[in-house]
Amino acid sequence: MKVTAIIPDELVKDIKRITKGTNINESIIIALQSFTAKQKLLGIMGKVRKEPLVFQEGFTAAKVRKINRKM
Repeated sequence: MKVTAIIPDELVKDIKRITKGTNINESIIIALQSFTAKQKLLGIMGKVRKEPLVFQEGFTAAKVRKINRKM
């Protein structure tokens, strides 16, 4: 999608420096992907805080590793 946006020069410079993109377009895409991923993760974390995961009784990491190694 082609978009025209007015973005302050200082912000564009920071985005280019932080993302190490090869150009402004790539840098902005990297920054937006990173922001989106972070927001999705924060949303998932919020859901887990409201309703924590509950494991089955007797669940252990050792048992899961043993099952995974059989596969």
